[in-house]
Formats: sequence, structure tokens, C-alpha cells
Amino acid sequence: MRAKIGEKAPNLKISEWVQGMPTNFDQEKDKIILAEVFQVNCPGCFMYGIPEAINIYNKYKDDGVRVVGIATAFEDFDKNTLDNLKLLLKTGEVIGDTLQSLGQYKQLDGNKIPYKIPFPVAMDSLIKETGDIDNARIMDFIYTQIPAFDSQSEDYRTQIIQRVKDYMKSKEYTAETFEMFSLQGTPSTILVDRKGILRDVSFGQSGNLEPMIQSLLNE
Repeated sequence: MRAKIGEKAPNLKISEWVQGMPTNFDQEKDKIILAEVFQVNCPGCFMYGIPEAINIYNKYKDDGVRVVGIATAFEDFDKNTLDNLKLLLKTGEVIGDTLQSLGQYKQLDGNKIPYKIPFPVAMDSLIKETGDIDNARIMDFIYTQIPAFDSQSEDYRTQIIQRVKDYMKSKEYTAETFEMFSLQGTPSTILVDRKGILRDVSFGQSGNLEPMIQSLLNE
């Protein structure tokens, strides 16, 4: 099931809650929920995405806004692991590209991030790929990314289908939450209103997250 903005948000697919009490969209009645989706091996997540989510948490936690973190993996499966997530949450230590990039920008205390993630954090559910790629799954992925796919030229459609097939074959795992919400990368945010309706899915930083939350609070 693919999540659609304006419809009931499907529950996050979780393998394990590493920090905080387990929860999900259907358990947060009458609350606005922000899910910050990141990868452990993602410098931008630690420089921009997670600090923004922490700011939202600190400003609105007493106003009915719930923030959760979801660590996912759509690449670098040897680094974006449950073990490295546990290391991060227990000690603040980062690895790989995150360690290298944040060190260059002097945003580390030794090899640790200079802040603590204060909200619950879970690991996305990762499904081991078998190598069998279902055509319906390919087309579902394409239509989510390119709604006007059928109106494109035949050559273009053929190229896109092959490209998506090659991409899926190259993946070691499929991250269920990442796929279900059709995320384009990390950091990403998923925003759900008090009625459990999916209101926004965004990749990167647009500067619109806090205004959207304020708007939902005023509804």
C-alpha cells in the first residue's frame, strides 16, 4: 500500500524501536505527528534534518506535536545498520561519510555529534531482496514518481522501466517505510495531522516545515 497525501496515513513499518516507547500513527490520537526519516550514513541528516526535528520537538512538544525518528537504508547497507543506529543513540558516535563530513565542518565533539536526539527513534523494516522483481511493483514505483508516465514517449517509458528494474535488482534490501511513503532520499519528513491524515511528505529542507505545523495547530 502506497501512502497518499490527503488520505489516512498507513502505519510506519518498524523492525525495532531503539529509543523511547514504541508508537505509531494510529496510537497518537489527536496529535500532530512529525516523522523525521534519516540514514546513519547521511551527513545532511545530522547537519540539517535532525537538528530541525529537535527544534520542532523542543518548541511544540507541549502543544500536541509528537516527533519520532525513523532510521532507514536505501543505500550503503553495510553502514546504515541497526547496530550503528544503536551506537549513535547510546554514545552519540557517528560513522562513515557522516563522521568525515561533520569532522571537516568541525561539527563534532571528538567523533560524536554535539547534541542528543530527545525523541523516540526506530529502525525501518528492511526486507532482504530475492532478485525477483515483480512488474506490478516496478510500475507502482514509477507511477508514484512520474504520475504522467503514460503520456510520455514509448522510448522514454522503456528506458525508465529498465532503469527502475536495474535499480531494484541492485538493492540488497528494501526499506518498507521508505518505499511506502515514496521517499526520494534523506533527510525526509512525514507529517500527519490530528485526524491521522497524511498532510505532507518532503525531501530535504524547504523551510516550510514549521509553518505547516503551525497551520495544523490552528486547524
